Amino acid sequence: QVLKLFKLLHRTRQEVFKNDNKALEAARQKINEEFRNNRDETSEEKINELLKIASDVEVILRTSVIQAVHTDSDKIVLIPRKDLLQDNVPYLDKPTKKQES
Repeated sequence: QVLKLFKLLHRTRQEVFKNDNKALEAARQKINEEFRNNRDETSEEKINELLKIASDVEVILRTSVIQAVHTDSDKIVLIPRKDLLQDNVPYLDKPTKKQES
């Protein structure tokens, strides 16, 4: 279970920070450091807590992080991944009331 989550975090890191070598390397080092620091943990309760934290980090990376590139001194271009894009509900100036049946 630990190894599975470790690999999942690295796959997510590669997808989220694609083409950004600095961020890829920083994330790789942080993931490896956290797992290495807790390698000798024996308490099942503490291990489950750490696994929960790692799982939450993976979800946050996958669902909340978006890449941005400076194109000018005052412009940034966002590069969303397909899994971040959601259908947008059109904005209405005068919302209509739903009819009750």
